Parts: sequence; C-alpha cells; structure tokens
Amino acid sequence: MNDTAILIVGVGGQGTLLSSRILGEVAVAGGFDVKLSEVHGMAQRGGSVVTHVRFGQKVYSPLVGAGQADFILAFEKLEALRWARYLKKGGLIISNTRKIPPIPVTLGLQKYPEDIDEILSSAASTCMVDAGRIASECGSVKAVNVVLLGVLASRLAFEKELWLRAIRKIVPQNTIEINTEAFNRGYELLKG
Repeated sequence: MNDTAILIVGVGGQGTLLSSRILGEVAVAGGFDVKLSEVHGMAQRGGSVVTHVRFGQKVYSPLVGAGQADFILAFEKLEALRWARYLKKGGLIISNTRKIPPIPVTLGLQKYPEDIDEILSSAASTCMVDAGRIASECGSVKAVNVVLLGVLASRLAFEKELWLRAIRKIVPQNTIEINTEAFNRGYELLKG
C-alpha cells in the first residue's frame, strides 16, 4: 500500500475524532507509520471539525494539502463540499447524505446549498450513503461515523479483523455490538 492521505470531516459531536483513532489504530496494526492531526473549529457548538490522517512506510507530516487526499470521509454533505478541493485526482469522497445546517444558515444569514450532490459528483468520484438510516437500524444514530468508516475500510487493503479489533478496543464497551454491526453494514455496502 502506498502512502495514503485521508481527511475525516464533519461537525462537532459526530465522532470524527473517534473515527480517526480507529483508522490510526488499524494502520499501526498493519505495520505503517501513522500521523494524525485534529483541527477543532467551534466543535462544541456544531462547528467544523477535520482530522488529517496519513499513513505509509515513513510519514513526516500529518497535514494533507489541497489536491493530496486519497479519500475524504465526510459525516455531513456541506463539509464534503467545503473540503472537496483537498481530494486528489482519482480520489474518492465518501459522504453521509445528512444535512446539518451551520449557524449562519440557522440564523437566516445564508442558505444551505441544495445542489451539493451534483456539485460533488461533477468534480470527483463520490459515494453518498444514508448512514443515519443504517446506524438507526443498527441501534444508534450515533454510529453514523462507524458506518462510513466501514465503507472506507472496504476500499483500503487492511484485513477486516484489524478494523473489528480496533473498534472493540476504542469504542465504549457498551456500544461494541452496535458499532460492529454498523461497521459491517458499511463494509458490505459497496460489495457485489
């Protein structure tokens, strides 16, 4: 596996940091050097949160520059659009279909773009997932992040058991079953 750069983006409270910890754990268990960098922008108030994750034989910086991300894992559609310019040619955006209007939209100062799906699909390869529905079916809407992580995992060359082991190690003990099911559902989504 070549050096891989991934942006995990969302809003505060969606589990971007938990997802980056799971991904980092998997990459380390897979024998790679891993660097993570978390950026919180008013995360406690639903603001933008982005985590840069890079892994490879030797990684010197966690930061992913514009046009360098192999994958963008977006837990909210507007965040996918906001960070799309960081995707490299041939990269993939995996995004939740959920809309979470930012504060300027809720205050009526701006409008939430209605054509995000079309903009993203015209600029890059995309995989739009109704992760909220899948997570709810698994027992908790909070498992959206793990559903999307499962979709990403199906595109990476790590053994599935490494992912499941990392999930068991990192998620709260009382949510292991829900998160395992959420991961498996996401993992199988693009198969077949």
